[in-house]
Amino acid sequence: MSTAAWPELVALIVLLAISTPLLGNYMAKVYGGGHAPGDRVFLPVERGIYRLTGVDPDSEQRWQTYAISLLAFSFASVVVLYAQLRLQGHLPFNADHQVGVKPTVSFNTAVSFLTNTNWQNYAGETTMSHLTQMAGLAVHNFVSAAAGATVAVALIRGLVRRRTHTLGNFWVDLVRTTTRVLLPLAFAFALVLVSQGVVQNFHAAKTVTTVSGQTQTIPGGPVASQEAIKEIGENGGGPFNANSSHPFENPNPITNMLQIWLILAIPFAFPWMFGKMAGSLKQGLAVLSAMLVLWLTVSVVAMVFEANGNSKLNNEGVTQTATSTQAGGNMEGKETRFGPATSGLFASSTTGTSTGAIDAQHDSFTPLGGAAPLVNMMLGEIDPGGTGSGLYGMLLFALLSVFIAGLMVGRTPEYLGKKIQGAEMKLVVLYILFVPLMVLAFTAASLVMKHSLSSLENSGPHGLTEMTYAFTSQGNNNGSAFAGLTGNTDWFNVTGGLAMLVGRFMLMIPVLAIAGSLGRKQPTPVSAGTFPTDTGLFAALLTGVVVIVVGLTYFPVVALGPVVEHLVGKF
Repeated sequence: MSTAAWPELVALIVLLAISTPLLGNYMAKVYGGGHAPGDRVFLPVERGIYRLTGVDPDSEQRWQTYAISLLAFSFASVVVLYAQLRLQGHLPFNADHQVGVKPTVSFNTAVSFLTNTNWQNYAGETTMSHLTQMAGLAVHNFVSAAAGATVAVALIRGLVRRRTHTLGNFWVDLVRTTTRVLLPLAFAFALVLVSQGVVQNFHAAKTVTTVSGQTQTIPGGPVASQEAIKEIGENGGGPFNANSSHPFENPNPITNMLQIWLILAIPFAFPWMFGKMAGSLKQGLAVLSAMLVLWLTVSVVAMVFEANGNSKLNNEGVTQTATSTQAGGNMEGKETRFGPATSGLFASSTTGTSTGAIDAQHDSFTPLGGAAPLVNMMLGEIDPGGTGSGLYGMLLFALLSVFIAGLMVGRTPEYLGKKIQGAEMKLVVLYILFVPLMVLAFTAASLVMKHSLSSLENSGPHGLTEMTYAFTSQGNNNGSAFAGLTGNTDWFNVTGGLAMLVGRFMLMIPVLAIAGSLGRKQPTPVSAGTFPTDTGLFAALLTGVVVIVVGLTYFPVVALGPVVEHLVGKF
């Protein structure tokens, strides 16, 4: 591995160590219900929004009302975005004269940005107008991330409150997440990206003559503003088809490292915030430790395999060793600005969260290097996961872990003093099973139908990985892809849209139901038989449960795909 890769990883960890407590403490105050930093600036804005929309910020909602509000907001959002995509040819700020997007692509895209997936079956620079990018896609980058945060906050309240029937107010949580967390960060870092050369204008694409005498089309548009929230909100949908490997989105190693940090900053801050809101920072640190171990393990695997390259090329006399003049390793599908190891770090971070942005082509990774981001998504986007979704996913695994521990010692399991009983465990099982059932079913169906199978560029183990990756990405609301699958067909647009909807709302609703059930309970006093959930032992148990559950679910398809491809050596 390049000697520069390890310092980059260490620098990233240092940045996260600095930002996690700062951001986590701030977010705990934002959602805590009392005074929060910035009240003098944000409260007048928020009160204006509440008056305009008729929201009573002092009223709280039961979990059913909270869920209905979430679904109603999501339905209205997807309808508006679908209409905007279909009608964009008749709307202003369309410098490149883009026409309306066809129905199945509009459906897939609207659902994709609604669910924080940002799967893109289109090339942004040749499909979307500036208005669509700004008022459609970028807006959903904010509100879809905020919606995930609201569910996590509701679950925390259910865990820490006593004998309550309410979980807060969805509309207040949505507004405060957007105005106090996402907008300030996005505004600040959009300016930083502009300073580094990321494009931000309203220009149409320009055709220019290069120094070699050839012609080239140079796109324009409001890129930096969307790029910032794309990473901060764990969205991933970039203005250009090449995403963060495009120099207009990600010009240099500084912006690349900044984007990786932005992807991870809020997800890692959520467990810290959880500890502060729970009144025990150790509880949050136990969850944070499990997330960190999983993310770091996958990152090192991806970095090492991409840095080592393709062993078959060594037999052909090709040098893959890192030198002063070349990055070394597997450079296929990589940017020379970043190199293979850093691309592996970006891939593990973007798939460990629900971001889906890319600075290299995952389809060109080595078999086991490509397996790393695939397995990362199969974990359920919990290491550290999306904005809020990573925390509530890991907390449900925590409930499962204490339930297993309770079975081993013959005691009713408890978490934060709340007894975990049959009602909660049924919902946890549904949460764990919904996405794998849908992913594996759609993958199997697509592999036996000729018209969908023809969308694969490759056959054999790599083709299986490409198909599995697509539905795993959509079902887990990630959005990254193996480029060997042509997803812009009616079959994949519709099934992909359904996968994204299931992966979002069939998980959010059980989480809110669990929050409502736990919130009504009276905490049980700690006794000598209480299994501690704020220790390194519990963090290890939590990590093990995640690995075992995911391994039992997905091992066959991973073994038949990337593992077989690696063992056969045809890469």
